[in-house]
Amino acid sequence: MLHISRQCDRELAQWPEEIRGDLADAVARLERGQILAMPLSRPMPSAGSAIHELRFRDRTGIYRLLYWLPGGGVVYLLHAFKKTSRKTPRRAVETARKRLRRMKP
Repeated sequence: MLHISRQCDRELAQWPEEIRGDLADAVARLERGQILAMPLSRPMPSAGSAIHELRFRDRTGIYRLLYWLPGGGVVYLLHAFKKTSRKTPRRAVETARKRLRRMKP
């Protein structure tokens, strides 16, 4: 089951169509219980337990989506952004944590 924050939904609407298609495929795999690994996904222990980062790239840039997997095919999409620096910005991690606290069952 997919849960997406309103803010994240708006952020994703700004992504290129091709990247959104790749994202839809990745999220469908997560909902089926598949474990995604590098280079598509990686855990983000600095963001919190079970928070991961989906990684996409095209000619227009590098895109990241922070998500939470509590288990059982449930996926929470927390924060989507275009990456502009080498490291994931601390502000992006804090935004994901804040949204997770509001959405968490």
